[in-house]
Amino acid sequence: MGLSTSLKNALLDAVFGGVAYTPETDIYIGLSSTTPTVTGTNVTEPSGGAYARVQKVNNPTNFPAASGAVKSNGTVITFPQATGTWVAGANLTHVVLYDASSGGNFLGYGALTVAKPVMNGDTASFAIAELDVTLADA
Repeated sequence: MGLSTSLKNALLDAVFGGVAYTPETDIYIGLSSTTPTVTGTNVTEPSGGAYARVQKVNNPTNFPAASGAVKSNGTVITFPQATGTWVAGANLTHVVLYDASSGGNFLGYGALTVAKPVMNGDTASFAIAELDVTLADA
């Protein structure tokens, strides 16, 4: 999983130039059935069927210290149980990160290891250390 262009720019400005950066208070994790771009376009999140982005407080419990240039989730990320088939049964292929429960600023995305649909009665989740965010090497 990588970071969005806007977040990379903000981090670079903080490191080189001393521009203050304030981290997000909460991170919202979502799913997409299409491949997002680094600018946050081409995201197709489910709607209906009890789908909602999962809110995680941005703290060391939910996101422990990075190691080896990788930041992973420290707690399980569990979506609401589907009360209907999400995105007409299409495979969900990507995870997306935002700073709000709907809309908001796009923070990053990554391909799921296993693309699959979420059907009525399913509960999508990420186990501890299953969601990895990296800074790409040049």
